[in-house]
Amino acid sequence: MNNRFIPVNTPLLSGNEKKYINECIDTGWISSEGPFVERFEADLSRIVNRKYGVAVSSGTAALDIAVEALGIGKGDEVILPTFTIISCIHQIIRSGATPVFVDSEPITWNMDISQIEDKITKRTKAIMVVHIYGLPVDIDPVLKLARKYKLKIIEDAAEMIGQTYKGKPCGSYGDVSIFSFYPNKHITTGEGGMVVTNNNELAKKCQSLRNLCFQKKQRFVHKELGWNYRMTNLQAALGLAQLEQLDKFVEKKRKMGKFYTDSLKEMKQIQVPLEETSYAKNIYWVFGIVLKNNAKNNAKKIMGQLQELGIGTRPFFYPLHLQPYFKNKFAFYRDSYPVSENMSQMGFYLPSGLNLSSLQIENICNHLKSIFI
Repeated sequence: MNNRFIPVNTPLLSGNEKKYINECIDTGWISSEGPFVERFEADLSRIVNRKYGVAVSSGTAALDIAVEALGIGKGDEVILPTFTIISCIHQIIRSGATPVFVDSEPITWNMDISQIEDKITKRTKAIMVVHIYGLPVDIDPVLKLARKYKLKIIEDAAEMIGQTYKGKPCGSYGDVSIFSFYPNKHITTGEGGMVVTNNNELAKKCQSLRNLCFQKKQRFVHKELGWNYRMTNLQAALGLAQLEQLDKFVEKKRKMGKFYTDSLKEMKQIQVPLEETSYAKNIYWVFGIVLKNNAKNNAKKIMGQLQELGIGTRPFFYPLHLQPYFKNKFAFYRDSYPVSENMSQMGFYLPSGLNLSSLQIENICNHLKSIFI
């Protein structure tokens, strides 16, 4: 790989990261028992208007715990978008519950909320709302359905740290909501995640599940099965330093998104992200593009050409209903969700990390344009 290669993501570590991590090393608090874990939980919970935060080892772990904490199991159904990462479906399948999919909106790329009510049955227990790529789901109508049918809401805000819906933080809407702190997120702990909620009993359940369901009085006597999904003090120290810079990071992401949009808006062959809706301005977690039919190419081919030009990219999600693991195991493998399928074939995202410079964005856009000349 040449020295000028532009990776799809490089995190920005420009604050107190080294100071806080050195404090962990100097004090010997490097495991999950250290004080930075509680500080990180408290600060993120406060930012997203939640009473309780439970830090865990990944966003996937947070989803697993959220599903389990709500008691979702055999015979239940959970409605969710097919266009999302496979982490969303792990614990639904493993618990014996059934995923029920909805397609995406072609403009916002989020789940098509108009399809949800028709999918609700007597077995439906929860709706998993997944905010995708930069704009949140229009969640008020979903909350109304949840109240009407007495359903739980799992809010996956993994990509929305710092984003709001109608001025209220994403991550503040679910019975349980989750975040991810993978290196490509606005806030990173290397690997990590968090479950947030306003329900004390759910918070206690999540705390137990992340810690192998140890009991206080009889530590090695187990009445339930959990996971070792603990976050370390080192990770939390990194996350706390990152969290101190969240407003700056969000502002930078929006400037990057505008730079990309202004540079590419004349390209008739591609669809760029929607800048805003009536309920939110795009936070540009990533800058995705979808090739239009007149592009006469698919995402895989264009990504290959950009790779040869020294530019890293990443494909859009592959729809859950088409995942090879589910073939011949579930009836939904034969279903069709045309918008999600098209986005998967024709969509990908360009370098979007916080360390990306304006000069690099200009270079990326020029190379992309050159492919279509």
